[in-house]
Amino acid sequence: MKKNLILFCLICLCSAMTVRANDIAIIPEPVSVVPGDGVFKLTTKTRILLADDDPQLKNAVAVFAADAEKAVGKELRIEVRKPKKGAINVSLNPSLEKEAYTFVVSPDRIEVEGGSPRGVFYAFQSLRQLIPDEAFDQPGVAAIPAVQVEDKPCFSYRSMMLDVCRHFFTVEEVKTYIDMLALHKMNTFHWHLTDDQGWRIEIKRYPELTTVGAQRNQTVVGRMKEKDNTYDGKPYGGYYTQDEIREVVRYAAERFVDIIPEIEMPGHATAALAAYPWLGCTGGPYEVWPDWGINNEVFCMGRESTFEFLENVLSEVLELFPGKYIHIGGDECPRDRWKECPDCQARMKAEGFTDEAQLQSYLNHRIEQWLNERGRSMIGWDEILEGNGVSKTATVMSWRGTKGGIAAARMGNHVIMVPFTHCYFDYHQTKTPDREPLGIGGYIPVEQVYTLDPYDSLTVNEYPYILGVQSNLWTEYITSLSHIQHMVLPRAAALAEVGWSYDRKDYARFRKHMERMVKLYTRCGYNFAPYMFEEPQDENSAKEVSADE
Repeated sequence: MKKNLILFCLICLCSAMTVRANDIAIIPEPVSVVPGDGVFKLTTKTRILLADDDPQLKNAVAVFAADAEKAVGKELRIEVRKPKKGAINVSLNPSLEKEAYTFVVSPDRIEVEGGSPRGVFYAFQSLRQLIPDEAFDQPGVAAIPAVQVEDKPCFSYRSMMLDVCRHFFTVEEVKTYIDMLALHKMNTFHWHLTDDQGWRIEIKRYPELTTVGAQRNQTVVGRMKEKDNTYDGKPYGGYYTQDEIREVVRYAAERFVDIIPEIEMPGHATAALAAYPWLGCTGGPYEVWPDWGINNEVFCMGRESTFEFLENVLSEVLELFPGKYIHIGGDECPRDRWKECPDCQARMKAEGFTDEAQLQSYLNHRIEQWLNERGRSMIGWDEILEGNGVSKTATVMSWRGTKGGIAAARMGNHVIMVPFTHCYFDYHQTKTPDREPLGIGGYIPVEQVYTLDPYDSLTVNEYPYILGVQSNLWTEYITSLSHIQHMVLPRAAALAEVGWSYDRKDYARFRKHMERMVKLYTRCGYNFAPYMFEEPQDENSAKEVSADE
């Protein structure tokens, strides 16, 4: 009888272990997940032991240590010392790729290796997801299931963009957005800082960009119409000081997120023109635009003073942002003013141009050369392919579907895929948009994001030109952090799997694992949209509206 009872208990224990092992859910999906037996008990006595006294390595484990405090009741201590039992032992392995990592969870220890501190950071983002939910209800001991994980991303560029021009968001709100990126192993934050509706970055040489250009007198009320719009009559604005920019850059770097600033040119420039009317073809007067959409007022391409201004602005931008890439926009630029402008026409004659589109190409080439001379690289929306085209060193961000990106890749340019049909997170997530806040329209459910193929119709030999993927969040109708989170989550998880786990995507598995992931969103205080669990999803083309409608 006693033997039977022991056997029964062992069977029950093994069954419990199997259930727990099968419940391992990590998003984005790792390369390899091999369940083990038993659990590692995370407690207040657990230490995170680093093999090297490296500040970046400490940053890589800090977020996990703080999050674990909610599960065990005390932030885990981080020490530099030799590995031992009962600890989380962390080291670098130069044989791994930079963003790759491995970890082994066993009952007596956790061993973590990364190809760099960035890889270690991603390992701990995965470990965060393995802390059981019940540990947060009754902090004390968190049982992490035994498992061996090997992982690395499919694409080197994985990004989310935030527009802070249509509506402004504070430094703390931007930091939360960066936290959301980091949780999903996104490595780049694209920060849209200038547009018709507001200039959001302090430039000391041109103070009126913020004293004038950062505030509009009023904002259109409700959904934008072709005519007969109403306005709220309330001044609206905000901008980031250079010290605030540095703080955001520092915060992002601690989470291994690179920041790409976007300074729009030659279109979407009305806020700058309002501050300095001599930058436009007509000389103004101009106003910071209270409407959404596309404004005909653009930078004058005929005067040298325009290029002097742009280079001076970019000089200060380069001092604030240490990363490789600078985004110059280049989208949706009307050319009507250039046709009527004597200076622009004189430029065309001097350069032998026959079409105004070539004026924009002239800007692109000139600004790119200026950036290259300073060790930086240029990104532009896919309109930069028009006119005389772009150099081989320009990176193209393909938003009007994938067609521009495919053409650019076939020409030998690097490409980031951002098609509005899959990556515009300002579009609705449900077929019943009256359930959602006021928005721009369109329909992109989670499953449609998941179907994105960054390679589309390219050949295997052309694959290397695709750097990765990005989501865009334009904020005409988004006024709060809670609304941002509602639009981004859980679609960010779907895009994360496209960028990180492209060669092992499985929507059924992903949807099941998301049931765990949204619990982590809740722990973080994020306001996610619930629709992927409430209604059937299907691949349904988004309404063809402008990104800036």
